[in-house]
Amino acid sequence: MRRLTAETRLHPAELILPLFVREGATEAVPIASMPGVSQHSLDSLKRVANEAAEAGVGGLMLFGVPEERDAIGSGATDPDGILNIATRVLADEVGDALVVQTDLCLDEFTDHGHCGVLDARGHVDNDATLVRYRDMAVAQAEAGSQLLGLSGMMDGQVAAVREALDETGHTDVVILAYAAKYASGFYGPFREAVDSQLSGDRRAYQQDPANRREGLREARLDLEEGADILMVKPALSYLDVLSDVAAISDVPVWAYQVSGEYAMVEAAAANGWIDRDRIIEETLIGARRAGADAIMTYWATEVAGWLR
Repeated sequence: MRRLTAETRLHPAELILPLFVREGATEAVPIASMPGVSQHSLDSLKRVANEAAEAGVGGLMLFGVPEERDAIGSGATDPDGILNIATRVLADEVGDALVVQTDLCLDEFTDHGHCGVLDARGHVDNDATLVRYRDMAVAQAEAGSQLLGLSGMMDGQVAAVREALDETGHTDVVILAYAAKYASGFYGPFREAVDSQLSGDRRAYQQDPANRREGLREARLDLEEGADILMVKPALSYLDVLSDVAAISDVPVWAYQVSGEYAMVEAAAANGWIDRDRIIEETLIGARRAGADAIMTYWATEVAGWLR
């Protein structure tokens, strides 16, 4: 009877698996703060991608971990940079089975760890960063990315990237706009995952956790600029924002169940304090119930296996 009358359901195709690929790695490198998640070599990346495809997962979101970084994140636009190499590998390996997606942000590639280019005062230069994003978008599209995740939260990023893609003939590449991305404490383990060089925080360009209406305003701006999908991040502590955005959006709305959410559940489960599988399912159902059409989660393959 519960199954028959359930208002909200999960499906493997609604789950996206984030993956980290590390330049120079010869095998998977476990991430201490995210038990069960690793930085991958190209070989181990192919293995987990195939597992996700076989489980029916909807897509993979790829993050690069380069060996060398500089002030402008040169590796992000290098065709032979780790992210673009890995994108070509995944596009060839599983591109017909699921959507190969790439994170479009400079933070993994800069020696200061910020999401953009810095000016002489050490502040992020929004407009100079957009130039880098345009070049990054074209490089990722040419590598085979089918969907670009614009996670940098720069003003005007959607319009700038859409123009660059269209000018270079990549009119069918989808733009996922991180429309409501908050300056959250839940990102901590992710910094280890990408070996972030950041000192300080990103409050100058990510949103204030106290502000609900601001998230809706940012989402409207991205819709006006031509976003194909909107993202709310994190998921668990921003379900109100997720619901608001879903209510006004005429394009799909996604949520990102971020590293800190994952780590908290795994840590509590390891101590025997919670029913792990039940909590995982409940958090995902919560995001779907609030309005998420799909969810990025580090449990994507595992949960897809349960559902099948």
